[in-house]
Amino acid sequence: MSIIEFTKGHGTGNDFVLFLDPDGEINLTPAQIAKICDRHFGVGADGLIRVVKSASIEAGAEILAVEPAAEWFMDYYNADGSLAEMCGNGTRVFARYLTERKLVELRDGETLSIGTRAGVRDLQRNLAGFAVDMGRWKLEADPTLVHATGLDVDRPGLGINVGNPHVVVALASDQELERLNLTSAPALVPSAEQGANVEFVSPAEPMVKDGVGHIKMRVHERGVGETLSCGTGIVAAALATRHWAGAGAPNVWQVTVAGGTLGVRMFATEDGEHVGLSGAAELVYEGRIDLSVL
Repeated sequence: MSIIEFTKGHGTGNDFVLFLDPDGEINLTPAQIAKICDRHFGVGADGLIRVVKSASIEAGAEILAVEPAAEWFMDYYNADGSLAEMCGNGTRVFARYLTERKLVELRDGETLSIGTRAGVRDLQRNLAGFAVDMGRWKLEADPTLVHATGLDVDRPGLGINVGNPHVVVALASDQELERLNLTSAPALVPSAEQGANVEFVSPAEPMVKDGVGHIKMRVHERGVGETLSCGTGIVAAALATRHWAGAGAPNVWQVTVAGGTLGVRMFATEDGEHVGLSGAAELVYEGRIDLSVL
């Protein structure tokens, strides 16, 4: 198949090219994906999502063994064509695509289960758009030192895994956050074997108001660069800030990025604490790509 029909979507400016391939017949190369995501010579996006039935690919079949209701699999790739485990904003855009294309029916209060390489993710509609249960998270024990252009000295980073790896750095003010130059990737010591997204956060003043925490964030995503938003990064930033704040810190956060504001909520479940992400997800336009010219 030389022509594919695509949809452009975004979650708070974190944008994606999505295309439907239910039977898993279209296998793009990393070079093709990179060209599609190129903002000068392609469609332009932070990542590409193949909308495929879980039964049609090996990773999806493993998901179905755990959750038979996860009919659809979010096959996600970074803008450079590299494979990625998860994308928080991508899950919400994926849910928007499935529901608007009538591939699934999701009534208010119902749960949509989808497959990802980080496991099953459950989504529900809400007033902002969609809320996704990002599952359990893990605090990494090993300390990391982060060098970034615009910082006067290297800063300690906190490693957090929410299905994909993150390193979060606390800054003292919005001014420090604005001075950052993230056109080049921050350097991590020790380096992360598979790479990591790096988030920089500054607290609001006051940081906690009416029981809700408020922070600002910028992010450099591995395989992409600086993006307007990063769902998993927003979750990691809220988790890290709560960790630093200590006892009494809230479990509900508002995280503001260049593309908007998203909500994060930590909550207890039978298998441990989960973290949820909520916010808007929009489909912008449709088009066709001739793969023969890529």
